[in-house]
Amino acid sequence: MSLKSILIGRPIETEREKHERLPKTLGLAVFASDALSSVAYATEEILLVLVLAGTTMLHYSMPIGIGIAVLIAIVAISYRQTIHAYPSGGGSYIVAKDNLGINAGLVAAAALLIDYVLTVAVSITAGVEAITSAVPALQSHAVMLSMISLLILTVGNLRGVKESGKIFAVPTYVFIGSITALVIYGLFKYFYLPHPPLPEYKEAPAGVILPIFLVMRAFASGCTALTGIEAVSNGVKAFKKPEARNASMTLTWMAAILGAFFIGITFLSNHYGILPSENETVLSQLAHAVFSNGILYYMVQISTFLILILAANTSFADFPRLSSIMAMGGYMPRQLSNRGDKLVFSNGILLLSLFSAVLIIGFGGQTHALIPLYAVGVFLAFTLSQIGIIKHWIDKKGDHWQKSAVINGIGGITTAVVLIVIAGTKFMHGAWLVIIAIPTIVYLTKQVKSHYRSVAAQLSLEAHVTETEFKHHSVIIPISGVQKAVIHAVKYAKALSDDVSAVYVCLDQEETKRIQDKWQEYGMGVPLIVLESPYRSIIRPFLDFLDEVHARYKMGVITVRMHEFVPQKWWHHLLHNQTALLIKGVLTFKNGIVSTSVPFHLSE
Repeated sequence: MSLKSILIGRPIETEREKHERLPKTLGLAVFASDALSSVAYATEEILLVLVLAGTTMLHYSMPIGIGIAVLIAIVAISYRQTIHAYPSGGGSYIVAKDNLGINAGLVAAAALLIDYVLTVAVSITAGVEAITSAVPALQSHAVMLSMISLLILTVGNLRGVKESGKIFAVPTYVFIGSITALVIYGLFKYFYLPHPPLPEYKEAPAGVILPIFLVMRAFASGCTALTGIEAVSNGVKAFKKPEARNASMTLTWMAAILGAFFIGITFLSNHYGILPSENETVLSQLAHAVFSNGILYYMVQISTFLILILAANTSFADFPRLSSIMAMGGYMPRQLSNRGDKLVFSNGILLLSLFSAVLIIGFGGQTHALIPLYAVGVFLAFTLSQIGIIKHWIDKKGDHWQKSAVINGIGGITTAVVLIVIAGTKFMHGAWLVIIAIPTIVYLTKQVKSHYRSVAAQLSLEAHVTETEFKHHSVIIPISGVQKAVIHAVKYAKALSDDVSAVYVCLDQEETKRIQDKWQEYGMGVPLIVLESPYRSIIRPFLDFLDEVHARYKMGVITVRMHEFVPQKWWHHLLHNQTALLIKGVLTFKNGIVSTSVPFHLSE
């Protein structure tokens, strides 16, 4: 507990939950870091596709960037509508479920859960790449640095929403300041100061790649800039009152900053002749071109590293929250709906960390290997959410509902078209994994719901029929020797039933004879049954004996009474056999048998 207190801090009382809510300034740091951080790699993803045709198509980066900026505005405006329609938190899962049915809701939820995990993996690996670009000697340690960053994020989020917001606010605003300086000074330098001539690059032969397909694929790759926009609408309840107004203002700030940064970086990368490199990110090259190797360059790189790492914080805010909502509906394990000591959904945070670690290790910490999996899920969730909110306006009506429906209709059509483009252009590059994973997760969530329904039906008192009472109670004590703990167990067993017997599995004839002699003296009249074990197994003969007793008393119940040593020090457990734990584990699945333990506490 002392280590937990050091890492996580002191528990927070439930009644203080309202004081843990976020103002807009901290809300921007918690919920917008994912979207804002995408400017560090979205432009690069566009250029990585366009450069396949040499320099012939690089000029398309600006039209593509403008198109994506318009898309950012459309989606942001649409989600502002969602926030006001669902002021209690209108994530894609809730909107789709309430308006389109549970199947649509589960598809949206599965898409978002996958995207949240990918956000953590992509953000962390991209952040580490920013550092390894500045310090190439660290490139061979990328996976280790990613795992350390993931651990720090996990601990930070386990400390609570408000505390994590305070921790992560400074890096977020430093990043905003450094990119603002990069864009403004970069534009000033390009238009008003002399700079080196643009390098000439060898062009690929004409007709090698279909231009339209290449532009569509570049657009799809650049749409990673939109990941995280829905985060604010998912976490409306995390804001201070008035929640909806504060959340919509934060969303507006985020969209404006994101659009300006994305257009600025894309413009400067195009006009400074920046091309993707295996050893240095596009943003790092641009910062070099604008600031040379001065302190401002390193500020950009360090703040980019921090914002990319902290971008994962958006997922840490939303993945546990969405999981808890689904768990309360019975579609995910109930443990995910429980809040921890710091009023956060600790189990969801730990589950997200586990899945993200698997992706980081599995893909070797390579951002470009993970990017193709990205954005499919989030645009599917965007589309379902917009269609759902349109139906909401049609059903509920209200003031100016036609205008709201038109806004969300434009958003829904736009995101649906982008979804088709992304799925088509990225399918063979890894998007097929996400397309398969979404229905798989939907199936599993339905199985979880089916299980909970079955349990509820079996435990329900509505159709309760009085069952026949047990006609017999047998108490059986497995022993490994004759000592104080065993005698203590015998005394307890005799208080439960008149049918008490001890069982010993014979592995050595001489030892068995000594135990039988000792039992005659200390067994208090309880019979000792010796079971033969030709294959030196203890559990199998004992289970066979229990089956015999159960068959003898079909209307009876058996209590297996086990004695356990409880040492004072944790490492003392390693010095004792844990046969009792194995027996208890096996008996859990046997009907008509109850296992109980009476601890015998050792003094040292």
